[in-house]
Amino acid sequence: MESKEVVQALAALAHPLRLEVFRALVVAGQSGLTPGVIQEALGVAPATLSFHLKELAGSGLVTQERASRHLIYRAAYDNMNALLGYLTDNCCQGVACAVETAADAMQVLTPP
Repeated sequence: MESKEVVQALAALAHPLRLEVFRALVVAGQSGLTPGVIQEALGVAPATLSFHLKELAGSGLVTQERASRHLIYRAAYDNMNALLGYLTDNCCQGVACAVETAADAMQVLTPP
């Protein structure tokens, strides 16, 4: 994934509603969701949802498919995984950096 694509994907996710929509699509899996189902679940106006779905689709994180009279939106898992891979590539310069326990996590999060 190129840095330009990474910036575009992160910008798309940098809005609370778009992040919520994307997470709903990830949970829905390959069956995807129609805009009507998303609207009902999240309580968002149709025009607002349309705008945000367009942004997510433009970022490559969401795909759109027409099925009869309906549009089906799905998370683009390959692009999502590529984004995560880009963000974690060369993590900690090759040194194991995963926190082993909850106590270790608290030490990392607690300032000295």
